[in-house]
Amino acid sequence: MEHVKLPPEKRGKKRIKPYITPEQFQELVNRIAEPYATMVYVAVYTGLRVSELIGLRWDDVGDDFLMVDERCCRGDWGAPESEASNATIPVNAAVIHRIQRLKTLNVEVRAGHATRHYKVVKTAGPSDLVFQSVRTGAAMRDNNILTRHIKPTSRTIGLGFVNWRCLRTSHATWLKMAGADVKDAQAQMRHSRASTTLDIYQQFVPESQRRAVDRLSSLTNVMQ
Repeated sequence: MEHVKLPPEKRGKKRIKPYITPEQFQELVNRIAEPYATMVYVAVYTGLRVSELIGLRWDDVGDDFLMVDERCCRGDWGAPESEASNATIPVNAAVIHRIQRLKTLNVEVRAGHATRHYKVVKTAGPSDLVFQSVRTGAAMRDNNILTRHIKPTSRTIGLGFVNWRCLRTSHATWLKMAGADVKDAQAQMRHSRASTTLDIYQQFVPESQRRAVDRLSSLTNVMQ
């Protein structure tokens, strides 16, 4: 009798994706050069996709929000991935301060035996990019930033798994650690379905589970 081999059961399985802890994040940001450190900072604190980071313009930056209405992927410009992705998201004051700080920065770049100095932000008109190529002011390329700056630095501190997706996963997981409601997290991540936020991006955090259990007693006035 011939046996039929069934495919493995996938229902209920959740793929574990790495995320960085707040402590790891702080060390990573402190070691990466600007303006790439600020890109990592904004990515983790907002959950923006890298194409949305690269496509961010100064008129998208408000006092306490970022407007996501454009993306750029390796020179190709377009609208956000979906209707849900096209949104205005709230951000804390530290993110806005970090972005505005770019206008004051200059960086050194080695060119052979010489060292050249560049303004991080060449021009800051409403339609100008927030994150500009250090040398030319043009749109950046995500793969270059990852391979030349983020990956080498992350490997030196034992975080070889860090990539752009990891930064977005970290944002979703940090929201969970902070006690965010799943619908709020879905809105911040700009997912069409809450299940995407829950099943793909938010990772299991034992400490978060413990805090939730400990808070149960605050729901009633019953004392044991």
